[in-house]
Amino acid sequence: MYLTAEKKEEIFGKYGKSNTDTGSAESQIALFSYRISSLTEHLKLNAKDYSTERALVMLVGKRRRLLDYLIAKDIERYRHIIKELNIRK
Repeated sequence: MYLTAEKKEEIFGKYGKSNTDTGSAESQIALFSYRISSLTEHLKLNAKDYSTERALVMLVGKRRRLLDYLIAKDIERYRHIIKELNIRK
């Protein structure tokens, strides 16, 4: 599997408050970004995999909603996570 427990812990440790911080918006956005990049690479090889394409679109929507929440709550946290993950608006 492409996303192991160790990889999740690493992502949460880097972008969250701790290795077990799974609830913060930044850690969820980072996890979604990792999954989005993985699904994008899969779709480059398997263009007709429509169920994966739908999952990718849903993940992008989830990440967008979390980013919108972060803009409303704390613009500095939003700017920081956008800069770290190189996400375009």
